[in-house]
Amino acid sequence: MTKSRLLYESGVYARSLFCDDENNLSLIENKFDVKVTSRDNFFILKGREENVNKVKSFFHDLEKLQERGSIQKEEFMYLLSEINQEEKKGQEIFQDKIEVPGKKRVIVPKTEGQKRYIESIRNHSVVFGIGPAGTGKTYLAMAMAVASLKVGITRRIILTRPAVEAGESLGFLPGDLYEKVLPYLRPLYDALYDMIDEQTLERYRDRGIIEVVPLAYMRGRTLNDAFIILDEAQNSTIEQMRMFLTRLGFGSKAVVTGDITQIDLPSYRSSGLIQVQNILKNINDIDFIYLDEKDVVRHALVSKIIKAYENYDKAQEKEEIEFQKKERQKETDNQPSENEMK
Repeated sequence: MTKSRLLYESGVYARSLFCDDENNLSLIENKFDVKVTSRDNFFILKGREENVNKVKSFFHDLEKLQERGSIQKEEFMYLLSEINQEEKKGQEIFQDKIEVPGKKRVIVPKTEGQKRYIESIRNHSVVFGIGPAGTGKTYLAMAMAVASLKVGITRRIILTRPAVEAGESLGFLPGDLYEKVLPYLRPLYDALYDMIDEQTLERYRDRGIIEVVPLAYMRGRTLNDAFIILDEAQNSTIEQMRMFLTRLGFGSKAVVTGDITQIDLPSYRSSGLIQVQNILKNINDIDFIYLDEKDVVRHALVSKIIKAYENYDKAQEKEEIEFQKKERQKETDNQPSENEMK
């Protein structure tokens, strides 16, 4: 195989592409079997021509990712681990962009699942993003909402979430409505502060351009020209989900996010997010996007934790099925025979 030496010029400080960590550079070398030397704004790549070209493509993907801000180590590790040596898909993923006005002016999906999620939000009026923690369900929905507001597609953003985690009535918490629901909606605000500066956000909130309300306060409203996000929807009841979905007005879009493995409702209440999948799955302009551990972009351990819990749940379910079979068999064995009955 032909040996190659390539000078790859980067549009940024070269070391920033591998988080200024020599260990990450070694990971690249081992992954592609290529010798990589970094200089101010370029790399020297030595190895088989085919492998050198793959490293070049990988650096190009990293540059695309860096357009929205500094590359985090978890993001670097995820992209490296997802590389398919036969068919590269990273560049295709990072070509998708969400432009927002704040500190992170460009936000890009980091997995194929996230790319499908963004495309679905663009093309449907109602989208359900269902998946475990760390898959970007809320963050990307928020980015799409801010981008929609920026270009004038919608005139306001409505954020809502069931307030069930604390086990307290909102009426007994101190402060006005905003202060009462703030603890429940903090994750949404964390995402907003990434995309909109604090003064602008305060001004938007005071003018009602960005509104934060508990799900229980949505009843009776019709929301026109709005981008509406229902977060933690696994904790909405069947009645609340139905109520929320019928709030949609003209020119509005709704994104519903949730993780059906983390339901905090009392045992006697059913989750609206579970039921709605069967009711609305065949309706046009409504889409369901399912994310999984492959779409997690937090610490690498999060994916493993999620997978371990999934395996545990499957094992428990199998044990329960076997137990029920044995119990039914016992009942059958204990029934008197026809001769005994005579």
